Amino acid sequence: MSHHIAFTRVSSNAKTGPIPVTTTSEETCPTSCPLKRNGCYADAGPLALFWRKVTEKRAGLAWSDAMGKIAALPKGTLWRHNQAGDLPGEGDAISAFHMGELIRANKGKRGFTYTHKPMNSARNIEAVRAANQEGFTVNLSADNLAEADKLADMAIGPIVVVLPAERTRATVTPKGRKVAICPATISDNVTCADCGLCALVNRKAIIGFPAHGASKRKASNVAMGV
Repeated sequence: MSHHIAFTRVSSNAKTGPIPVTTTSEETCPTSCPLKRNGCYADAGPLALFWRKVTEKRAGLAWSDAMGKIAALPKGTLWRHNQAGDLPGEGDAISAFHMGELIRANKGKRGFTYTHKPMNSARNIEAVRAANQEGFTVNLSADNLAEADKLADMAIGPIVVVLPAERTRATVTPKGRKVAICPATISDNVTCADCGLCALVNRKAIIGFPAHGASKRKASNVAMGV
């Protein structure tokens, strides 16, 4: 596997705040993701330019070197894996071996991430479930409220969901599950560093992300099933 990762010790990302973040090369993104080239926030702006450099190996580190950087973080550190990119493994697949390395690197830390990898195979399901059981929080990303219910029913891990851009208040799924709005998407005064909800593996609420970024109209259409 030739994934390349940029490790940023103190992020300048306005949404995450000054926590450690990683950026993983684009081949990790699932081909099945409806936001790919169609509303993904990482496809535009400065992050897109940096992500391209990482994918082309003009920035960042080899996978093993990045794992060393993560392992060296102080105990209890809140950090975000993948401000762009997805879990290790090309396309829709998750590499269980490299997930194991990521889980071990995170031991004692409060790492969290999101995945659009499809939960349609035993390998993907078990890789994500193992991560959540062993302290590395993997949020399953749903593209609409109905899919959020479907993923929640599988009991693999916590759920986040894309919402239409104008939906900025708490809501519920078709099955009545509570959906809290990510505070960093509606307030300039809150970041991941302040909140930390997405790192809580056993939280009750689904976290909703109103479509944002340069392509928020496309992302809103995905959330509405247009």
